[in-house]
Amino acid sequence: MTITYFGYGSLVNIDTIPETAEVTPGRLSGWLREWRVCGQGDDGQGRCALTVRPEPGAEIWGVMAREPRERLPELETREKRYVKVDAVGVSFRCEAQQAPGPKDLFLFKAAPEHLRWGCDKHPILQSYLDCVLAGFFRTWGERGIDHFLETTDGWHVPVLRDRTRPHYPRPITLDAGLAELIDDKLRDHGISYLTGKV
Repeated sequence: MTITYFGYGSLVNIDTIPETAEVTPGRLSGWLREWRVCGQGDDGQGRCALTVRPEPGAEIWGVMAREPRERLPELETREKRYVKVDAVGVSFRCEAQQAPGPKDLFLFKAAPEHLRWGCDKHPILQSYLDCVLAGFFRTWGERGIDHFLETTDGWHVPVLRDRTRPHYPRPITLDAGLAELIDDKLRDHGISYLTGKV
């Protein structure tokens, strides 16, 4: 028995999921990403993460991942600020064959108690954003980063520069070229950063 879910943020980065997961890039219609999940990490740092909302006519890129069903409790613990949305397979198309996802395909969206825009006390963690954008770059190259920036709402939320001292529990290390590309893209997109200590 397996579970199949759609990842649209950090779950796109295969370094954050088991190597045994079967991953299929694709597109989900009728949804849009937004920086609207607020909470506090185990280290006490407030943070804002990604969620999605229904949006007619929109389309987001991501991955369909299949794993053994026994992995579900661990996944739900990781996504503890989220609730499951079932039966999104009809809205999914895999890139290779343009086939829909399975009927049991689900995604995670913000739980009501965590659904609010990020702010200075709950910023976007640069270490989290690096992880997300590295995943999009690995799968789709530079156009993946561009797509993510264009199909995500909430860029008024500031970014906390924690790349060298990450608060995100699943940080990745960027090579110098990709770090520069990401920083350039974010600057051109008008991203603001928090000042002061990490």
